[in-house]
Order: sequence, then C-alpha cells, then structure tokens
Amino acid sequence: MFGWAFCVTAHTMAIAPELRAQILRLFQAERWRVGTIACQLGVHHSTVRRVLDESGVVNVVHALSAARPARVDPYLPFMLETLTKFPGLTASRLHAMVCERGYVGGVDHFRHTVARHRPRPPAEAYLRLRTLPGEQAQVDWGHFGHVVVGKAKRPLMAFVMVLSYSRRIFLHFSLNARMDSFLRGHVLAFRETLHKCVIELTAKTLSIDETNEPRHHRI
Repeated sequence: MFGWAFCVTAHTMAIAPELRAQILRLFQAERWRVGTIACQLGVHHSTVRRVLDESGVVNVVHALSAARPARVDPYLPFMLETLTKFPGLTASRLHAMVCERGYVGGVDHFRHTVARHRPRPPAEAYLRLRTLPGEQAQVDWGHFGHVVVGKAKRPLMAFVMVLSYSRRIFLHFSLNARMDSFLRGHVLAFRETLHKCVIELTAKTLSIDETNEPRHHRI
C-alpha cells in the first residue's frame, strides 16, 4: 500500500501530483484496471476515474459505453446552459434540478458528468517576489475598536510592519489615529531593523484617492 497526502479545499479534494502521475502510469503503461489501481494505491475508484477524466484519458469502460446513449444525454443541453450561467452551482443542486425534469440516474455518476462539463476558470499567472534580508517591509495601519481610558473613549489603532524576507512582525498600538502616531510606528519599527523599501498598504486615514494600489516609499 502507498500513502498519499491530500489537500482538502472548500469545494473538493485536490489530488497530490505524485498520486496523479502514479495513476496515469499504471493505467497507460501497465494497463491496470481502475479497480486494481484503486486497490493497490489505497484510494477510491472514483478518485482514479477523476484523474483519468481530468487528464483526457479515455477509459475503456467509457469507450464501450459511448456506443449507447447514457441516461443523462437528453439533459446535457440544460446542464451546459445552467453551468454556463452558474459555474459555481453544486452537482447535488444541479442533480435535483435535472431529476425534477425526469432524470432517474444516481448522483455519483452524475457528479462525474458535471465535473467533465463544468466550465473551468482561466489560469491566473502570479509573479513570485523574492527579496533580500532587510530589503523590504510591508506596513499597515488598522482600527481595532475603542477602549475606555478613565472617562474617555479612545480609538485603538494598530501599526504593524512585516519584514518580507523573514516575516518578522513588529506591532505597536496607539490610542489615536493621528499621522504623528502612524509615523512614530515607523520610527519604533526601524529601531528594531532596517529596510530599503517600505510598502504602505492603503488605509482610510492615509488614502488620498480611490485606488487600492500599494504606495512605495523609498527610505
């Protein structure tokens, strides 16, 4: 038996890349059946089928069944139209809607059909930023409610600076939202460490426009 790590998300269980590669190798190179792969790798057969479906591999069972119409075929136009309008609609909710229109198939096979036809969002590109020690820090200034000092009610503001390289955090609280308190947070933080560039995250007390773009301040 093999041990595999799974990452659970809000909507589905992501399959580890190593497990995905192992399933494809056993199916394509070794010609193992779905049930054999599932048994030897210690996973559910639906996991094996999902890997084969998502990878574009035609399962022998699917190829044989393609010659005869499936129960869900008459409802595919409605399913595709609904998924186009509501890409995030759950398979169980869509199954209930199709059943109201006469579908009598089970929900397990229906989920695989939905997974094959669900529109996939376009891949997003991300730029991984790498910084040197002491080169950059990120700063934010936030409101944390109010505190009572004697007979006065004072706002509780937090200044936080995070070093981009080490993720070390400096936190300082103030009892007002004045600019001098915000600047004092910088002074206290710079006593702890030095950085060439500070990225100020937009705060309402600092914004001069409606943009949410970070402002870079060279020191």
